[in-house]
Amino acid sequence: MSIRKISFAVGEYYHLYNRGNSKQKIFHDAQDYWHFITLLYTCNAENNFRNFILKRSEEDPYLWERGGQLVYIGAYCLMPNHFHILIKEKEKNGISKFMQKLCTAYVMYYNKKYKRTGGLFEGKFKSEHLDIDVYLKYIFSYIHLNPVKLIQKDWKEVGIKNKNEVLKYLDDYKYSSYFDYFGTKRKQNSILNSNAYPGYFPSVEKFKKEILEWISYKDEIVLGKT
Repeated sequence: MSIRKISFAVGEYYHLYNRGNSKQKIFHDAQDYWHFITLLYTCNAENNFRNFILKRSEEDPYLWERGGQLVYIGAYCLMPNHFHILIKEKEKNGISKFMQKLCTAYVMYYNKKYKRTGGLFEGKFKSEHLDIDVYLKYIFSYIHLNPVKLIQKDWKEVGIKNKNEVLKYLDDYKYSSYFDYFGTKRKQNSILNSNAYPGYFPSVEKFKKEILEWISYKDEIVLGKT
């Protein structure tokens, strides 16, 4: 059994990510994306997750009484073949419990829907300890700018070719917490625990400024992987 290189500590921040086996797609349609996003909420619960599974057809999942949360989620983004989550350990083993529930629940859903068996992800989820303040702040932008690669793969190397096109694409990309930082009122707001993170973006304008600065930056910066 492989041993995780990074041990999770209560109160510390981490960038988690994983992708499909052989870089295969793990999200094929809107239902897949929204199911995973709902799981970000329902799996972050101390209450018995099985009770929710049994009742999920009877209620809005975002109204389910979760009890205490296992982790604090700061940001997330889903891409066709991988996902990113910014997370803070709330209690001992909280991240491990949450990710086990999240990945297991999604694989069960995926295998049933697509009539397959076996693993879906490329081994254990990956993690990076965000122990430097500037890196933690950067990860908010890195995660939310990931979708840019879907319309311009080389943007980090050569810079954004059409900023208006990129901004419009981000405004239309629903499968991340980008909307939540832009102040959009939606059920998914309850996934995030922004108060558990430093106040880098006290206003929508501050977040917009940060995103625009990165879009305008033309030098290659590779602080994250996937």
